[in-house]
Amino acid sequence: MKAKKVIELEKINKNFLNGDVLTKVLHDVSFSVDEGEFISITGPSGSGKSTLLNILGLLDDASTGEYILNGENVTKLTEDEQSHVRNREIGFVFQSFNLLQRSSVLENVVLPSIYAGMKRDNREEKAKNLLSQVGLGDQILKRPNQLSGGQQQRVAIARSLINDPAIVLADEPTGNLDSKSGHDVMEIIKKLNKEGRTIIMITHDMDIAKQAQRIIHIRDGKVEK
Repeated sequence: MKAKKVIELEKINKNFLNGDVLTKVLHDVSFSVDEGEFISITGPSGSGKSTLLNILGLLDDASTGEYILNGENVTKLTEDEQSHVRNREIGFVFQSFNLLQRSSVLENVVLPSIYAGMKRDNREEKAKNLLSQVGLGDQILKRPNQLSGGQQQRVAIARSLINDPAIVLADEPTGNLDSKSGHDVMEIIKKLNKEGRTIIMITHDMDIAKQAQRIIHIRDGKVEK
C-alpha cells in the first residue's frame, strides 16, 4: 500500500528584499514527506534550514512554488486560514523552548488549545495527561524558570501535542541541552514517531540527525542530491 504524502514541496523559492538588495535564501526546494515519517533537515549555519522550517510551519510564505499539506495547497490560503491550519495540524518545538515565564507549566501546555476552542475541563485534563507522559506530572504548578532546560523542553513537547497535530516540527530541539537531557528529549521524539506522528527536525548536529529515518541536506538554499 502506497504511503500517504502529508507534505509536498514543489520548487519553493524564498527571497528577502532589504531596500534595493534582493537576497535569495531558498532555490527550487522540492521534496515530499510521507505520513508517519521521521526526517531531519540538516546543513551549515545560513543554509536556509530555519527559513524552510518557517515555510513548513506556515509561519512564513514562500516567494514562489507550491506547498501541499495533507492534500491542500496552503500557499493559496489567506493568513487567517493558514493560522487555522497551523493550529490544528502542526505542533512546534523550538530550541529556546518559547515558554511563558510568568505562567505555570500547566498554563503553558494548555495555551494552544484555548486558541483552538477546546473546552476548559477537556484541555486541562489533556494537558495533565501529556505532562505525565513526558515525566512532568508532578511539576504542573511550577513556572518554567524553576525547571531545568531538559524539563522545559519536555514541557514544550507536551504543549506541541495539545491539539493532537499530525505533524511535529522541531527546530534544534536539543541545541540548548546537555547530552543527557538531549538524549531524553530525543527518546520522547522517537516515541512520538513510533505512535504515528510525522516528525520534521531541523538540526546541525549529525549525531542527532542520524536518529531520523531520512536526512535531507540543505546547502546554500538548495537540497543536495
